[in-house]
Amino acid sequence: MARIFITGSAAGLGQFTGQSLISKGHEVVLHARNEARGKEALNATPGAKAVLLADLCEPEATKRLAAEVNGMGPFDVVIHNAGVYQAPAAQLLAVNTLAPYILTSLIKMPRRLIYLSSGMHLGGHANSSDIKNNINRISYSDTKLHVLMLCKAVARKWPAVYANAVDPGWVPTKMGGAGAPDDLQKGFETQVWLADGKGKEANVSGKYFFHREEQSYHTGADDLQLQEHFLEVCREVTGISFPDR
Repeated sequence: MARIFITGSAAGLGQFTGQSLISKGHEVVLHARNEARGKEALNATPGAKAVLLADLCEPEATKRLAAEVNGMGPFDVVIHNAGVYQAPAAQLLAVNTLAPYILTSLIKMPRRLIYLSSGMHLGGHANSSDIKNNINRISYSDTKLHVLMLCKAVARKWPAVYANAVDPGWVPTKMGGAGAPDDLQKGFETQVWLADGKGKEANVSGKYFFHREEQSYHTGADDLQLQEHFLEVCREVTGISFPDR
């Protein structure tokens, strides 16, 4: 049994991931942005250990969440599932980019880290200067490339951790819309597979998966100079240094 924390698990892919991992015998702690959503999360996910509350739009709330996670920890797996799509640039940046950076930096090192990216990251810009200099230019695609770059940096710097990114596809959740064409079940199976860690194919690091298969990705994600620039910009914006462990 693994102890697993999942951000953004009150609904959608995060909720389905939590339900599936609980059915496999794992201990799961959920996350929701407020009390009402937290109650919904617990009602929808019988067997969850607890739900932690934090609005990831607010960096200080994200920092407090990290402290709460550490207070309940250590965790074996952290799944960075939370994300927003049709939102102002500042919110996209806070939730999709800075929250995973803050939580990765502050939460005690787990054995496995899983980051939700998107196929749309291919349209993102690998130069992270806009995070500091021009937030209004940040797009959803940029943030999903940021997440992949963070994952790649973690895999490089923390060899004791299995860190991987996942494209869940365009699936029919509230975010994706009822007409989304991809398979909802397959949209969360890869996260569950990586968290469960059964088999050598799941015990890898620095990979980008779609439906349990490695996929090609934006070549900028592997650029060490761009990775370091991303980490430095995030440090300047958040006041939190990425730890070399």
